[in-house]
Amino acid sequence: MRRGGPPGSGPASGRVEKRERPRQAPVPAKDARPKAVAERNAPLKQERAAPAAPERPLMTRTGDTPAERIPVILENQSSAGFRLIDSGAGEKLEQYGDYRVVRPEAQALWQRSLPARHWEHVDAVFTGDTDEDGMGRWRFPKGALGETWPMQLLDVDFHGRFTSFRHVGVFPEQQVHWDWMRQEIEKAKRPVKVLNLFGYTGVASLIAAAAGAEVTHVDASKKAIGWGRENQALARLDKAPIRWICDDAMKFIAREERRGNRYDIILTDPPKFGRGPNGEVWHLFDHLPLMLDIGRELLSDKALGFVLTAYSIRASFYSIHELMRETMRGAGGVVESGELIIRESGLDGSEKGRALSTSLFSRWVPA
Repeated sequence: MRRGGPPGSGPASGRVEKRERPRQAPVPAKDARPKAVAERNAPLKQERAAPAAPERPLMTRTGDTPAERIPVILENQSSAGFRLIDSGAGEKLEQYGDYRVVRPEAQALWQRSLPARHWEHVDAVFTGDTDEDGMGRWRFPKGALGETWPMQLLDVDFHGRFTSFRHVGVFPEQQVHWDWMRQEIEKAKRPVKVLNLFGYTGVASLIAAAAGAEVTHVDASKKAIGWGRENQALARLDKAPIRWICDDAMKFIAREERRGNRYDIILTDPPKFGRGPNGEVWHLFDHLPLMLDIGRELLSDKALGFVLTAYSIRASFYSIHELMRETMRGAGGVVESGELIIRESGLDGSEKGRALSTSLFSRWVPA
């Protein structure tokens, strides 16, 4: 399962995308995979996420709720690896590494700033079914392209890829969370354990590992796990301590709770809806409270943070903000919540244009 709408990017665990090996002129064909591919990341994130029914009641928390910082707007900064060039008329013009790409964007309600020629002189355009969980195709105006291409964000190498669900293997707006995580790991000056739920193609996991953390990456999609391992090799982090777990996120964290395992940082990026490999059904509004509740039990005594990102849901950030505060009642610290945004930077990356909202987030950090 994965985020839908504003970029992301799965159900209890899963995005799924069609990929074997790089090939020419990839035109993602109809995928027969189960509707485990949920929203946001339709293919990857969705398929992976298929949470099971609640296995235990919610904990009764006591004490004061954490302090709060709201609203917090976290803005992704343009870089050589990614930038939003322009947006409008229901689409966005982006730069991913060497490729210029046009994709649907429902929240771009305004008119485009750049002339049509800049939107037409691109490397790839997503066409066809533009629903978050619908199938579509890519058009390559300048000629056929391979399915994958090299990218780098926050000094970590990985593959971008054209998928039949309009996603490209990474959700760059999450760089703000990844950069925060990297700084916390480096500042800790001690062993840090990170749990990445709905980990997709593993970019966040690689950034955490590169910073020195021991990482557990969970995703219900075998393809997502495979791509994560490929990215690990590309990033030259083959010996980094990363556990790649192909499993339903809810089932996995329930087992971790019973085992008494603990983590210093937890990242969770669940989809709005998803189905698991055994028919499990995940509904964000039904299952998120228990997921966070178990997540709190998995936090170590010296926890550094608990991050939730939510895509394509009809809700205010206040809904997940108050849920996170109730979940962390009695733990002290601060809950900061708001939106992740990407700002247009123009053709040369130097302009400061309009802000495009991509998702809601809530993050608990210790005092």
